[in-house]
Amino acid sequence: MPNRLVVALAYDRLSTFEFGIAVEVFGLPRPEMGPDWYRFAVCAIEPGPLRAIGGFQIMADGGLELLEQADTIVIPGWRGASAEPVPPTLVEALQKAHARGARLMSICSGVFALAATGLLSGRRATTHWHYVEQLSNAYPEIRVEPDVLYVDQGRLLTSAGSAAGIDLCLHVVRSDFGPEIANRLARRLVVPPHREGGQAQFIERPVPPAREGARFAPLFDRMRQRLSDEQPIDRLAAEAGMSTRTFLRRFKAATGLPPGEWLLGERLIRARELLETTRTSIEDIAGATGFGSAATLRHHFRSRLGTSPAAYRSRFAQGVKTGRAPE
Repeated sequence: MPNRLVVALAYDRLSTFEFGIAVEVFGLPRPEMGPDWYRFAVCAIEPGPLRAIGGFQIMADGGLELLEQADTIVIPGWRGASAEPVPPTLVEALQKAHARGARLMSICSGVFALAATGLLSGRRATTHWHYVEQLSNAYPEIRVEPDVLYVDQGRLLTSAGSAAGIDLCLHVVRSDFGPEIANRLARRLVVPPHREGGQAQFIERPVPPAREGARFAPLFDRMRQRLSDEQPIDRLAAEAGMSTRTFLRRFKAATGLPPGEWLLGERLIRARELLETTRTSIEDIAGATGFGSAATLRHHFRSRLGTSPAAYRSRFAQGVKTGRAPE
């Protein structure tokens, strides 16, 4: 759909950072992205001056009538999470927008406004880890995912706290325009081009000490270069100059994951790249990325990404002129 209209909600005591994410991704003019880039508007959900955290006010483009035209509606946080009631007029407007086919997405505590519509009942959703228990108690009918970056349920999307909203917005761009455009935008934002939605919200120690970083960085590079090979723990520990027990402890402290899980994630990243950019068969991609067989690759795709390699290629390989690749 050309010139997709994205409407971000504005309310009194607006969450500035989350609102800024929506503006940065969808609201800035980006002529280099082509003529079909998003149109953007700000919807005031209530009258009066709308104050944003940080000491400034928002000038909206219109009221709730904007939601009648929106293709995507962004709920950038919510004031007071579940303690603050959601206006019935907003609930009704969101329900009507979704019923006519609009995509609704929340960032951080914005899930509480989305949950008030009842549209998330029986569905998976996430929010900032700080609000997980609160969301679960307020809306027990929602299947709350406590430790993921974002959840895509078709036309209902939710993200975890703050910066995870960037990941969700890039995921939407990727779905709408393909990986090349999403990667180009990520470079402009100086962020990783794609983080899997199921990735944990935080790790035990995100920045390793310089001494460990210097030791692990070359190992990470070598592990990525030989994804097709088996990489037993004792071999990796020897390369890092550590005992197996010490290696396992420090690897998880540095990455948030055991070596096997980290390798699986890197193999999936490489498999996705090959599916997006080449005509290589699924079986050959499985071999090149260390999965061994197409069946194993399909299993991990289904488990981690909720789709098959063929369906992923069909959705994202927009720049590859080829017929259907064999599974």
